[in-house]
Amino acid sequence: MPMGEDIHLTPPRAGTARGGLAAPDLAPSEMGSAETDQAWIAVIQKMDEAYAELVSQQVELEAKNAALEEAQGFIAGLLGAMTDVLVACDLSGRVEQVNLAAERAFGQRAEALVGRPLAELIHGASPTSAADVLDTMASRARIADREFSLATPEGPLPVAVNGALRFDPRGRAVGIVLVGRPIGELKQAYSDLASAHEHLKRTQQPLVHAEKMASLGRLVAGVAHELNNPISFVYGNAHALKRYVDRLMRYLDAVPAEGAAATAARAELRVDRALADIPSALAGMLEGAERVRDIVADLRRFSSDQRGAREPFDLAAVVRSAVDWVAKSQMPDLEVQVALPDDFETIGHPGHIHQVVMNLVQNAVDAMEGQSAPRLDISGSRTADRLVLEVRDSGTGIPTEVVDRVFDPFFTTKPVGKGTGLGLSICYRIVAEHEGRLTVENAAGGGAVATLALPAAGGRP
Repeated sequence: MPMGEDIHLTPPRAGTARGGLAAPDLAPSEMGSAETDQAWIAVIQKMDEAYAELVSQQVELEAKNAALEEAQGFIAGLLGAMTDVLVACDLSGRVEQVNLAAERAFGQRAEALVGRPLAELIHGASPTSAADVLDTMASRARIADREFSLATPEGPLPVAVNGALRFDPRGRAVGIVLVGRPIGELKQAYSDLASAHEHLKRTQQPLVHAEKMASLGRLVAGVAHELNNPISFVYGNAHALKRYVDRLMRYLDAVPAEGAAATAARAELRVDRALADIPSALAGMLEGAERVRDIVADLRRFSSDQRGAREPFDLAAVVRSAVDWVAKSQMPDLEVQVALPDDFETIGHPGHIHQVVMNLVQNAVDAMEGQSAPRLDISGSRTADRLVLEVRDSGTGIPTEVVDRVFDPFFTTKPVGKGTGLGLSICYRIVAEHEGRLTVENAAGGGAVATLALPAAGGRP
C-alpha cells in the first residue's frame, strides 16, 4: 500500500460476524461501528497479552543472565584463588583454558596459552608426556599423582598432577582437566608434618616416662617404707643378740663343767659345737639384714624424683645393685665379670643413673636369652674428669638395619611386656642431662657394647 493513503476498515456484511456466526439485526451504521470497536478491543487485548509475555520473558532472561554472571564470577574467583596450576584441554590436546597460577608458572597471559598444544607446555625431559595424557583420555582413565615437568621460563618445574575427563551436558567426553601442585611444596608440607610429628613424640615421651616413673616411685617408696621397719627391728635385735651371745660364751668359758653329769650333758647337747656355730650364724644374720637394708636404701634412691638435687655417689655400687636386681634374678646361669676401679665416684642423681644402668644390663640379658653360655662383662675406667663404664654382652649383636635407630623415641625390637620399658631414648636424655654421653654399638668380637661416660666427682664438668 502506498504511503500517505488513508486506511479504511471495511465492516463485514450484514448478517455475518467473526467466525461465521449470525449477528443480531442492527442498522447498517450501528452494526459497523460495534464490530469495529470489538475488533480493536480484541487487537489491543492480544497486544497486551503479547507485551505481558515479552515482559515476563525479559524478567526471566535477566534473572538467568544475573545467575550466569554470578556463576561465571564464582568460577573465575575459584580459578584465580587456586595456587595449583590448572590446564583444561580438548580431546586433541589443545589448551582451552588456564588459571592465574598457570599464567604465573608459564610467564604468559591466558590469551597466549589458549589454543597451544599441550606438548609445548610440557618439558621434553618430563616423566609424563602429552602423548601419555592423550592415551589416558582415549582409555577413559584418570591421572593420579603423576609426575610432570612443566616448561617454564625458569626451567623445568616438577609438579604432581591429577587429571580427570571433562564431559558435556550429554555425557560425551570433550577433554581433560589437569591440576598440578609443585613437588617442592609437597616436600615442604611433608617435612613440616614430619617435624611436627617428631616434636609431638619428643613432647609426649617425657610425659609418659614421668608418669610411669612417678607411679613406680610411689609404689617402691611404699614398699621401702614397709620393709624398713621390720628390717630395722631385725637388724637392731641381731646386734643386741650378738652382744648377749658374746657375754654368755665368755661366761661359759669362765665356768668349768663340774661333775660327770655336767660333762655328759655338755657332750650330749653339743654345747661346744653350738658355741662354735653361733658366731657364723650371727654373722650370716647380720649380713642378710645389712643386705636387705641396702636394698631398701636402693629402693628409696630409685623412687626419689629430686631432679634438681645433684650429689656425689659411688657408680660401682649402683652397677652392682643393677646386676643383682636384673642379671642374677633373671638368668641364674649367667657368668658375670665386674671390673671397676676403687675410686669410681660420679656426681648427679643416683636414682636416675640407677635406672639407666638397669636398662643397659636388662638389654644385655635380653640379647643373650636362649644362649648356652651367656656372659656379661662390665668394666670401668677413670680419667681426671671422666668415668667410663662399658657393658658388653655375648649376644648376637644389633641388626645392621636398626643400629642407627636404637635411640629413636618409642623404637623397640622387644615384644610387648618385655624389658624395663625405660627405653634407650630416655636413657640417652637422662645421660645428656648429667652432662654425659651414651653410645651403643656392635662389639668387634661379637655381641654388643654400651658405653656410658659421666663426669667424675671432684673433676672438671
